[in-house]
Amino acid sequence: MGLWSRLFSKKKDAPEVEERTLLNIQVGDMITYELEDYEVVGKMTLNDHGFQWFEYQLEVPGEKSLWLSVEMDDELEIAVYKKIKHPVSEPIPKTLTVDEVSYTLDEKGMAEVSGQGRSSQLSGQTVTYYDFSNEAEDQLVAIEVWNGEIEVSQGHTAQDYEFQIIAGSR
Repeated sequence: MGLWSRLFSKKKDAPEVEERTLLNIQVGDMITYELEDYEVVGKMTLNDHGFQWFEYQLEVPGEKSLWLSVEMDDELEIAVYKKIKHPVSEPIPKTLTVDEVSYTLDEKGMAEVSGQGRSSQLSGQTVTYYDFSNEAEDQLVAIEVWNGEIEVSQGHTAQDYEFQIIAGSR
């Protein structure tokens, strides 16, 4: 085999890497979003009576962490969240005001969780979730209740073209 053949021939032993989309991201993949490179360090698959969506924990090591929520409803719905400190207690209200923005409850339910990476300890748990949006439906608040512990995240909608995914595994 000549030099050119070795350089330009397809290696038969090279493993096929599955093309990544927002619906099949894996722990270890890299995602570029808003000119920052994030590593996928956790993945949760949530299932509410057969309706399934994904939440990915993205991290710039030592700097910041985001959550990317992706679901295929009638169309692809994408949101990016950051955890915030906001006083909320049960029962969860139907309206919230966070940073002077009013949010209304859109959806609530309970979902079974399957986790990978940093989220693996959540497998088998059930979370109660509450999704809120502002009037324009572009700013969001998500509340999750885990065994009585309340987590609040604030975010916004996003578009698929805003993300570049680089597979870190097969």
